[in-house]
Amino acid sequence: MNILVTGGAGYIGSHATRLLMHLGHTVWVYDNLSRGHRAAVPTDCFIEGELHDRARVEEVLRKKDIEAVMHFAAYALVGESVEHPARYYDNNVVGSVRLLEAMRRAHVSKIVFSSTTATYGNPRTVPISEDEPQRPINPYGFSKLVVERALEDYRAAYGFGYAALRYFNAAGATWGADLGEDHDPETHLIPIVLQVALGQRDRIVIFGDDYPTPDGTCVRDYVHVDDLATAHEEALHLLDEGQGLKLNLGMGKGYSVRQVVEACREVTGHAIPVAVGPRRPGDPDTLIADNTRAGDVLKWRPRYSALTSIVESAWRWHRAHPHGYATDG
Repeated sequence: MNILVTGGAGYIGSHATRLLMHLGHTVWVYDNLSRGHRAAVPTDCFIEGELHDRARVEEVLRKKDIEAVMHFAAYALVGESVEHPARYYDNNVVGSVRLLEAMRRAHVSKIVFSSTTATYGNPRTVPISEDEPQRPINPYGFSKLVVERALEDYRAAYGFGYAALRYFNAAGATWGADLGEDHDPETHLIPIVLQVALGQRDRIVIFGDDYPTPDGTCVRDYVHVDDLATAHEEALHLLDEGQGLKLNLGMGKGYSVRQVVEACREVTGHAIPVAVGPRRPGDPDTLIADNTRAGDVLKWRPRYSALTSIVESAWRWHRAHPHGYATDG
């Protein structure tokens, strides 16, 4: 297939691009590089541009004979979304609608959308199934939910086929250490802990150790970025006209913050000092995916089923690229 990957220079988008190309798809990456990395994308498939430029997106869709879109382009920092909600509604919501309109005008009606567990907010039941009410508690989660609703409306009105894939905690890197996680600022737990092992931070701060969990720290479901990419490619083949899929992507198993730190100690051989700070407002104690539906519909099973394997792949990347993609420049 001819596929346009928006946000393909970002963390998950670049891994999806790599897999799609490996499987023989013709891929074009469309990214404004505001948060992505030019070095993460092959030169001959990259197009720099803004989603807000609907005419440009439509032109690319037509000229490249695009058959389907994978949409990763979004801001994804919860704290930033609370501080700057306008930024998130403009980029995540308005940008996505401009993309959908460009697709409609270019007669491209298949899209795989990068959604998030943040659309659920504080869940009533764990593990979290797709039937859990979506009640986001921050602008980031709500912006993703709005796009999910837009996709459903475009399906009903215009015959779009879509898959909204709700990620839990994306983690890890390619085993060859040539693609990985490089955010500024970094907010994800595993790379922050590994920065301590690299000597870039003095310690890791655990935000709260009095949660109702086995060791008092928050529990999260970590899913390898390559497993996420695989689910996106598998979803492509199910996008019949007028069909809408909403699926959770997680390992289906939770690990506490202390367990993550211990796994990083085991993999790196570093002591990794820990300090305990106050809870962060709005942090649920436990978020674990019920991934049954993704398994049934996509025949998807995470290959990286052990936390240490995920951490090992991340450690290979961070050790080879201690300053991210800037290390290569």
